[in-house]
Amino acid sequence: MDFRGKAQPLSLGAVARAAAALHCEEAAIHAVIAVESRGGFDRQGRPKILFERHYFHRLTNGRFAANHPDISARQWGGYGPASRQYDRLARAIALDREAALRSASWGMFQIMGDNFAAAGFTDVEPMVAAMMEGEDRHLQAFCAFVTARGLADALARRDWAAFARGYNGPAYAANRYDARLAQAYAAASGGPCAAEAKAPRSAISRRGWA
Repeated sequence: MDFRGKAQPLSLGAVARAAAALHCEEAAIHAVIAVESRGGFDRQGRPKILFERHYFHRLTNGRFAANHPDISARQWGGYGPASRQYDRLARAIALDREAALRSASWGMFQIMGDNFAAAGFTDVEPMVAAMMEGEDRHLQAFCAFVTARGLADALARRDWAAFARGYNGPAYAANRYDARLAQAYAAASGGPCAAEAKAPRSAISRRGWA
């Protein structure tokens, strides 16, 4: 499986419809996109992913850690460049396909495969198939996930700390996830600090893309 599908871009009006469904501003959704991916597909037409070795470690009870510490470890990190993520995923798939797919964050909103149910899917395989199809499916999964996790109100209020805690995890502050969301929102809405928010990032970060 080469993870190449239709890779369709967002359709006209998709973000507006999603914002109406979540009762938030379009700029708030664009802020999440800017921080998480800046677009759902890589140059080869595959969904952008970030492979999380600590998820794979947990889902496989650590049985591959001794021989494969770069893809199975208790602690998060060790990502390497974006260009290596599918290589890492392929190695994990050779060991345990389901756990591997669940251990990557997928697409425009970098939703973990392990969260397939909250994103509106019956299993991780149909989630991955949807991620290959197009960015509208990424957006649908985001809406389902935000609703299931009770994060719609925080997104609507632009309470970035509360949203970051629920979306990115308890370590969000260490990654300045809330601050980056606020800056990205400012850029998307044309507010203060817009120029700063548009500054490029130089390295891959936890559940984010360069």
